This record gives sequence, C-alpha cells and structure tokens, in this order.
Amino acid sequence: MPRVSIIIPTLNEAAVLGRTLRCLSVLDPPAWEILVVDGGSQDETVAIATTTSTTVIHSDQAGRSIQMNRGADVATGDILCFLHADTLVPDDAIAVIIKTLANPAIACGGFISLMAGTETTRWGVSLHNYLKTYYAPLLFRPYLFVFKGLRLLFGDQVMFCRRGDFWACGGFDPALPIMEEADLCLKLLPYGRIRQVNRVVQSSDRRVAKWGTLKATAIYLYIGFLWGIGASAATLKRFYEDIR
Repeated sequence: MPRVSIIIPTLNEAAVLGRTLRCLSVLDPPAWEILVVDGGSQDETVAIATTTSTTVIHSDQAGRSIQMNRGADVATGDILCFLHADTLVPDDAIAVIIKTLANPAIACGGFISLMAGTETTRWGVSLHNYLKTYYAPLLFRPYLFVFKGLRLLFGDQVMFCRRGDFWACGGFDPALPIMEEADLCLKLLPYGRIRQVNRVVQSSDRRVAKWGTLKATAIYLYIGFLWGIGASAATLKRFYEDIR
C-alpha cells in the first residue's frame, strides 16, 4: 500500500490545530506520518503538536509555500497530502487518496470543501468554492480544461499528489504567498489530470465570519480574476489578510 505523508503548515494555529490532529488520530487506515511545519508561532501551536504522534519541523521562514516545500523535503511517504490546520478530513481519507492516485492518469486530487463554523454552515460560499474548481480553468485555461483535464484546486480542498511528481514539477513556488495550490495544479498537469473527488472535508469559516459572506465572495472572485490575467503575487496578497 502506498504510504501517505500529511503535511500541515502552521503559524499561530493553537485555536484549531488540536481538533485537526484529533481528527487525524482516527484515520483508518492511518497516515504513514504527520508533519507539522511551523513558521515561527508565538502561541501554543508547537506545544499542541508535540503532545501527539506528530513530527514538528521548524521552518526558518514563514509562508505556506515555503513551509509545505520544507515538509515535502522531509516527508518519506510515496504520496504527499497538504492539509490546512483548520480543516477536518473524513476517517477514510487515506483510502480515498490512495484509490484516487491508483489511476495513473490522475496526477493530483483534492476534496470538496464545506466551510462551517460553530453556529453556521456557509452553504453559498461552499457552493461557489466547489464551482470555482471548474469555472476558473474553463475561463482562463479553456484548452487545458477541455483537453487536458485541468481543474484548479485550492488550499481548503486538501490537495494530494505523488511525491515524485511534486518534485519533478518543482513543488510549490516559494515566491507565491497566495494561489500556490492553483499554480501547482498547472505545473502537475503534464503528469496527469487534476481531479476533485466526490467527498467532503470541513474547513473553518473564520475568514468569512470576519469579512461577511458578500465581501468574502467578492474578494475570492477578484483574486481569482487577477490571478487568471497574470497579476503579481504581491498584488494578490494585498487583498488576502491573515486571519487567526
């Protein structure tokens, strides 16, 4: 059975990391390893991670792309799975990942992200994020969408791919502070199709809760449009503040 390494980039994620790690502790089958790559947290993030059967890696620089590349460099599994600290996966996630990549025509996969909080489920935002996986490549890369199987996956969707393909395409671009997952989808496309599997993961709605549904949707649309027309990473990041 292929071995799956789960890589979690963190920066001040004490409020959510414990729940995520408890969720991972009941995976059946279990992950080969769980790597928490910390970018210099000032809260209890590292302490929480060290209380579990998790390997903690300290990154010299903060930034999701940099931290996820660092985790991939240390990982020993055949498959790399990139998980946000505020996202919960189903207990058979490893089986789903292995089954998906058993098809050699598929290079990368991700789940359907359902955004929820303690008091509400963001059905409208979640639906938009689901559709964005399809309409974004259809609008900006129509040839690749129709003939090559391009889909654009995002961080909340728990991306996974073969370790060999990840490094063959160069991994995440360390210069990208945002949209690094969509960029990786484009880079992985020569190795196979990108697939959104028909299973759900649950992500925190903390960003939508702070911005409000309309503002959050507008920002997501605007960032996607700017990325599609080739705007710089610095321009994109201006619209996407860190929220903990």
